[in-house]
Amino acid sequence: MPRKIIYLINPISGTQGKSSLQELISRRTRQESIEFSILPTNAEGNYDFLIPHIAREKVTDIVICGGDGTVNAVAAALQGSSVRVGIIPMGSGNGLAFAAKIPRAPSRALDVIFAGQASYIDAFTINGQFSCMLCGIGFDAKVAHEFARQPKRGLQTYIKVSLANFLSAGFYPFTIDLQTPGATSPHTAFQTEAFFISIANGNQFGNNITIAPRASLSDGLLDIVIVKKMHKLRMFIAVIRQVWGGNPLQTTPKDLSGKGVLYFQVPALTIGNSRQAPLHIDGEPKDTAARFDIRIAPKVFQLIQP
Repeated sequence: MPRKIIYLINPISGTQGKSSLQELISRRTRQESIEFSILPTNAEGNYDFLIPHIAREKVTDIVICGGDGTVNAVAAALQGSSVRVGIIPMGSGNGLAFAAKIPRAPSRALDVIFAGQASYIDAFTINGQFSCMLCGIGFDAKVAHEFARQPKRGLQTYIKVSLANFLSAGFYPFTIDLQTPGATSPHTAFQTEAFFISIANGNQFGNNITIAPRASLSDGLLDIVIVKKMHKLRMFIAVIRQVWGGNPLQTTPKDLSGKGVLYFQVPALTIGNSRQAPLHIDGEPKDTAARFDIRIAPKVFQLIQP
């Protein structure tokens, strides 16, 4: 079947202009003799209209020109579809794109769209909400909520908001119940106080910062990073060590009483959140809850990768 592409362009994501991008997309796609159309993204994040449109117009590829929030919303609508998904990173973090080694430069990202290979990747759900990359509970979610209210976006704004919150942010009590089917102990439950918890399908925190160095987009497992309560300076060093890959990956957390960073993989877990720590999903602020039920969703859509 000949390729037919819909490009979805988010007019407000990131900081880059969009008119030159549209010109680049039009010129390059015509050079490839591929039929295409360009549509704006949906402000409400509802992409259910894509499924009948794909069937009616025989669309083979949806290319998202935006950030992680837009990618997540589109991928949620397309899960289970045979359509291929491409990304031209235009957001503030671009976590999924960078985890898949998709270049930031639009021209090079288009090279991947035209010559790359599509393969199925995992996603996961948190209380039924879809995530294709990362969700966070605690400090990073608080930053995401404040970042969303800023009039200007981009990496500099994100760093400024993060630093402003770092010293004043507190710790949250959590109850963790890990579900590991086939293990000697299929459930491991413990309580902890933590600065934040990251649940990652890929290795990215965003902006090429690696929070889960051993994560894979298609291994059927979630990478869990728990930054436990400790002195802020020691915590900063521990997070840097995690980013650099210095904290060992555990099958399940073995030293539950010790301070530091816990890093392990499971297919599912529940998190009790008695103090209502804030939540983000793929960088987008979301309503929190007293309990989160989180589980992997294997091979839900095809991502075009280098």
